[in-house]
Order: sequence, then structure tokens, then C-alpha cells
Amino acid sequence: MKIKIVNLSRHPLPEYATAFAAGMDLRAHIAEPIMLKPLERALISTGIYLELPIGYEAQIRPRSGLAIKHGIGIVNAPGTIDADYRGEIRVILVNLSNEEFVVNDGERICQMVVAQHAKVEWEEVDSLAETARGAGGFGHTGKK
Repeated sequence: MKIKIVNLSRHPLPEYATAFAAGMDLRAHIAEPIMLKPLERALISTGIYLELPIGYEAQIRPRSGLAIKHGIGIVNAPGTIDADYRGEIRVILVNLSNEEFVVNDGERICQMVVAQHAKVEWEEVDSLAETARGAGGFGHTGKK
């Protein structure tokens, strides 16, 4: 699939790290390092703009390495970039660790997965079909 992209950063286009990777790394596009103190969050620019096809979204997800090594996550993960959005992709990073973390220009800060999605049309009814689970909620199936 070809997607139109504008790259106003000084960094390479988002790319897959391995042959079977689902997500592409996005990099920070910042003029100077940003210090994230514990429990602090910041909006980080990427310099990337997309024109997604109708019926597709770009999901912005945390990087597992940043999460386990430094406690860095994304506040609204996964974030959604809609097909009609034309602004810069920016990422809300949060420091969930007890130590300060510095975000540097060019650092890989998240991954982006492009996914097809369905458009729903609601059919209002009086009841739903029964299932074995029924209305069982969180923890309903227990430990096995």
C-alpha cells in the first residue's frame, strides 16, 4: 500500500525494523532535548504528516524497549490518526518511572501501525443473542 507522507524532520521516513514487523518507528523531531521528570508528560513532535486512505487509521503505540528500560509510555495509547487528519503527528509521552528521562532529537519514541477499520451502522434491537460468557465482566473466566 502506498501512503502519501510529508517529512519535515531531519530524520529518515518511518520504517519497519524487521521483515515481519507490524509497526514502524517514529522519531522525535525537537530543537533541543526534553527532560521528562517522573510522572511528567510532554507532547513530542515528529515532523511527519500523512494522507491515509479512507477506511484506514494509523495507531500510535509505545515502544516496548522504552517501556521496560525507562518506564516511558504513551498517555492515550494507542493513539489514533484518522484518515481526514492532515496535521503533524505528535506523541504524548509520559514518564512512569522514578527517574528523569531525556528525549533527544532523532530518538525512536513510538511505533505506528497502519490498520484497516470497519465503519459500523447501528441496528437497534430489544435483545442480544446469548453466549456462554453472557454479561461476565473483568476476571469473569478466572485463573486456569
